[in-house]
Amino acid sequence: MENPVKCEELHLGLFTGNILRMGGTILGTTNEGDPFDFPMPDGTKKDRSDDIIRGYRSLDLDALIAVGGDGSLAILRRLAEKGGFNMVGIPKTIDNDVAFTENSVGYVTAVNVATEALDRLQPTAMSHSRVMVLEVMGRDAGHIALNAGIAGGADVILIPEIPYALKHIQNKIEGVRAEQGRNFALVVVAEGVMTESGDPIVVTDDDENQRFGGIGHYLGRRIAEETGAQTRVTVLGHTQRGGSPTPQDRFYASAFGVRAVDLVAEGKFDRMVAWSNRDCIDVALSDVVSHPHPVDPAGPVVRTARGLGICLGD
Repeated sequence: MENPVKCEELHLGLFTGNILRMGGTILGTTNEGDPFDFPMPDGTKKDRSDDIIRGYRSLDLDALIAVGGDGSLAILRRLAEKGGFNMVGIPKTIDNDVAFTENSVGYVTAVNVATEALDRLQPTAMSHSRVMVLEVMGRDAGHIALNAGIAGGADVILIPEIPYALKHIQNKIEGVRAEQGRNFALVVVAEGVMTESGDPIVVTDDDENQRFGGIGHYLGRRIAEETGAQTRVTVLGHTQRGGSPTPQDRFYASAFGVRAVDLVAEGKFDRMVAWSNRDCIDVALSDVVSHPHPVDPAGPVVRTARGLGICLGD
């Protein structure tokens, strides 16, 4: 939290067209440090929301266009309410777990990366007669795993929204061998999937922060134990966050940006731009931050997976 606050004034000369082709977050980003409960160097937590509000006011801005996922939008809306400033939100998260929009910026690209990984894993799985387990991102929602798994021809897809039993996975893998004469299988799992008993699998980083990770290796071991098959595990990790964005993501980002600026010009605040029914709309931020957007276990995408004979673990 710099003081004084630094900013860069935008002008048309900054927009050369290259930004459309760039992955990542051009403005920079962080997902650590809630300003209402900010970690201090001495290990304590402190409410530093007033510091952010003062910094915002020092820039003499008319409005804030906030770009982020459900957590970021919730925090920024809370700051806007406390500080009395105007805000418009743009959904950007590869997990696609922001409510009331069909797609968030980055999601389609992440699905594309995961699908390409499955395309690359399938030949080596077939050549070596192995079960390949691919772990993808998806902390609370399994949109990436489900959609990439369907597109990439997975035999098993596991997502946080649908509890699984290992015996069903075992039956599917053994059934592939017996019924289809295949000596390999592809398994996709979202990082937020827990063990059969409901225990989360997490890793701890150097700063003692815990995050989801390790479910792929856990499942790889368990599948090998139960089926006797050779298993190999690939964890895509942050490769899903980089690379050149797909044309769809470039379009969504452009459409969302235009609509967000229009909302500011119209004086419509406390709104989030969204994509619905082939149209760029806006919805109430209060609704967005109070509703999660998980995969619907009875929804059309899950029905598609089941119709294709994909095992979802249940």
